[in-house]
Amino acid sequence: MTIVPNTLIGQGLERTEDLRFLTGTGTFVDDYEPVGTLHAAILRSSVAHGRIIELNKNAALKIPGVHAVLDAADIGTDIPSIPLRLAPLAGFEKYLQPVIAHGKVRYVGEPVAIVLADSRALAEDALEVLDLTINPLEAIPDWTAAERDAAVLFEQNGTNVATRYKANIGDVDAQFRAADYTRREKFRAHRHTALPMETRGIVAEWDAVAGRLKVSGATKVNFFNRRALAKMLDLPESAIDLLELDVGGGFGVRGEFYPEDFLIPFAARKVNRPVKWIEDRREHLLAINHSREIDCELEIACRNDGTMMALRGKIHGDMGAYIRTNGGVVPAKAAQFLHGPYRLPAIEVEVAAYMTSKTPVGTYRAPGRFEANFFRERLMDMAARDLGIDPVNFRRKNLITEAELPYSIGQLVPYETETQYDSGDYVAAFERCLAEFGYEEKKTLAGKRVAGRYHGVAAVPFIESGGAGPRENARMTLGSDGIVTIGMGSSALGQGLETVFAQIAGDALSLPFDRFRILHGSTTLVEEGFGTYHSRAVVMGGSAILETAKKLQQAIREAAAIQFGCGADTVIVVDGHATSDDRSLSFGEIATKAGGAIVAEATFSNTKRTYSYGAHAAHVAIDDRTGHVEVLDYVAVEDVGRAINPAIVHGQALGALVQGLGGVFLDHLIYDEDAQLLNASLADYLVPIATDFPNVRGVTLELRPSPSNPLGAKGAGEGGIVAVAATITNAIANALSPLGVEPKALPLTPPVLWRLIQEARQR
Repeated sequence: MTIVPNTLIGQGLERTEDLRFLTGTGTFVDDYEPVGTLHAAILRSSVAHGRIIELNKNAALKIPGVHAVLDAADIGTDIPSIPLRLAPLAGFEKYLQPVIAHGKVRYVGEPVAIVLADSRALAEDALEVLDLTINPLEAIPDWTAAERDAAVLFEQNGTNVATRYKANIGDVDAQFRAADYTRREKFRAHRHTALPMETRGIVAEWDAVAGRLKVSGATKVNFFNRRALAKMLDLPESAIDLLELDVGGGFGVRGEFYPEDFLIPFAARKVNRPVKWIEDRREHLLAINHSREIDCELEIACRNDGTMMALRGKIHGDMGAYIRTNGGVVPAKAAQFLHGPYRLPAIEVEVAAYMTSKTPVGTYRAPGRFEANFFRERLMDMAARDLGIDPVNFRRKNLITEAELPYSIGQLVPYETETQYDSGDYVAAFERCLAEFGYEEKKTLAGKRVAGRYHGVAAVPFIESGGAGPRENARMTLGSDGIVTIGMGSSALGQGLETVFAQIAGDALSLPFDRFRILHGSTTLVEEGFGTYHSRAVVMGGSAILETAKKLQQAIREAAAIQFGCGADTVIVVDGHATSDDRSLSFGEIATKAGGAIVAEATFSNTKRTYSYGAHAAHVAIDDRTGHVEVLDYVAVEDVGRAINPAIVHGQALGALVQGLGGVFLDHLIYDEDAQLLNASLADYLVPIATDFPNVRGVTLELRPSPSNPLGAKGAGEGGIVAVAATITNAIANALSPLGVEPKALPLTPPVLWRLIQEARQR
């Protein structure tokens, strides 16, 4: 494909969005409150598994200012279930989540009723006097309990195993028989969640006369959510508008279809009043999608020189109580990305997904990739040590070379066709990381105790997919003021899309950056949109802008030709003007003469994914008396194909990196044996703050543009987190190698590491 020339693209322009955010003039969903709004509070189950016996509403309804208490009986006999959006693995359709509990509750936090009152405080007061009787049943706290089927969440299904499948490439058994060396280990990635700064919120307004519903606060995949909601409410899609306001982060968990996305609009229509619900932080930790909880048993086969011959393993995914819209992505991608950026003749993976009495699972930044990279790279370090090979040289030997690309990784996911890596130079990116980090010098500290702390280093390559299709849409409107308003199907989650899209459009139309108004996400902007996930917004949405710009230029030519009285092919469009011979009109003048506006719409379609890649390196120091780890240096290198705005890409990389470090050392959703969440507050659920990890660096490369889109861009939002767990854990193992400590499970909190050190000393 022809790459558009660089002018605005490639500049690290300041984000235009930041002005309103920094001056407090942004509009988030909690800022919006129509006249006559009722406030909602949701009664959630405090029991992990049980039968609903009775809900007595009388005391709540007697409170002045409480207007309604709605439960499953108010919705009707046919309670809608939330449909799958991604990863339609066989069997998942039997475990979908109803929009409200009826008959049974299956996790702590499941919605049982919704209270509507004049204020949030009144609604919460009413929750306190609702008399809910639940007959407790045996909870299923983890996948090992689920596998035994002693207690079953869905009796009609007869099992807690939602799906089980095998996928393979090559003859794994033959490779293992021929191997000089094998090793099998068990690894675990723990349950945590993304915790965006802004919790979820919805304002729903029903116009009974027009038969229209307006829902504000939507984000991520609004057209899918509108389609699901329309079916549940038995309304035409065209009768529902989902409006995207400013959004305080998403990271994969925010914007999927949740029970509240039905309950709040249903309530608004039921009482014919606007209804507003804002999630508090405790609700958020109980109810938002959790992620990452994967156990893996993995075995490697190698030659004595370190050449990898095969991997085989088992993935055990804890899905929580229901299969939500995209939860299947997590175990499926944990299996697929075990392959990594390596030349691997054979791989075989068995995947099993289990239903437990915990909050359901969904995607969180680099779903499955974070976990798979941790499992594979830990085992590779162990193999390298056993074989007496420097772990960096072990990886150098096995990395796919540029000459081998495109490289097929087969069909390791049942719902996908054969997949192949597109373009890149994995070796060059790895070497750049090692050079930036100073690996040759720092590795001399490996395992040494200096000033009371053990030092260790590690370097890990990674690969990450992005740019999911099948298409994205854009609409451009040239107004009489010369401003081009761009409506996008892509959603903004805080990643700077308004700035990046204006840069792309500015180059495409040869207009200054400030001549664009970017609107995004809302279902009123384009006929169809696919939203933002899988690092697709720039790849798909940005390419849709290029297609639309071509159509707008042609429309401007045709409008100018009419005004000039000439053929459209003689009109030149450049620098905000259309010219023919000695005649010239500005874009604003052309739009005015054409009736006030010129409109163009276009679609970019593509089913080939992009593959960004790179490497991370870390230097850590560990106090063996306390288990405390200090990250002395961390370098993340990623080739994104083409960086539309390098400053934004850099920010994405560092933000993802710190989020990953939080996932290694801090974030942890802790459940007890009764499936009760023990730390549903920010007093107990720890996340990184600005001073926790000051020594992090990011390097953005543009070595190999993507061949699948005209921008040459690859996803840049998730590579910064993919390799963090593997890199840090390998560096810790490297530091504690004199003690024989081999971390195999996350998180690596000081108490966990302290216990590992003590156990090693007692052996």
